[in-house]
Amino acid sequence: MTQTKPIISIVNVVVSASIDQLLDLKDITKKFPDVEWHPDSFPGAVFRLKEPKTATLLFRTGKMVCTGAKSEELARKAVKTVVQKLRKGGIKIKKDATVTVQNIVASINLGGRVQLEETARRLPRSMYEPEQFPGLIHRMLDPKTVILIFTSGKLVCTGAKTEKDVFRSVNNLHSILEEKKLMIYD
Repeated sequence: MTQTKPIISIVNVVVSASIDQLLDLKDITKKFPDVEWHPDSFPGAVFRLKEPKTATLLFRTGKMVCTGAKSEELARKAVKTVVQKLRKGGIKIKKDATVTVQNIVASINLGGRVQLEETARRLPRSMYEPEQFPGLIHRMLDPKTVILIFTSGKLVCTGAKTEKDVFRSVNNLHSILEEKKLMIYD
């Protein structure tokens, strides 16, 4: 069988956001009973949305961290929705949140197996210690990502700041594995 195109799925987009003002988390939990807040164990309150399915941490400083979105667009939409819901619930928020992508995690299927021992020898910036972890850890410089490579041909790409970087990273790696004949197709 010959080379197939990698199947890439974005599984988590993490964004940080700020509204440049303090938040009264006690007031928010009174007005939004579903918001979880346990200040003794963690300073942030958790605001969950069903659509898009995300969890946004709210901090007293006005900073937020949203996780769980399946795209950059959905992560931005989630933060915007949280801010709108807070406003509708009587929380005064002067400015819209400024959002910054921190990390995009993707799972990938290359459609063939990877020879990890040989890959570790021939791929620079790679670490493979099967007694510690079953995957090879490859650090890509451009775009700056970390890719976990498993014998099954499944990968996890993390550290990307844009979806475009995920695709570029994976396609670059796939080309290298092909060129060095490190892929096995049944």
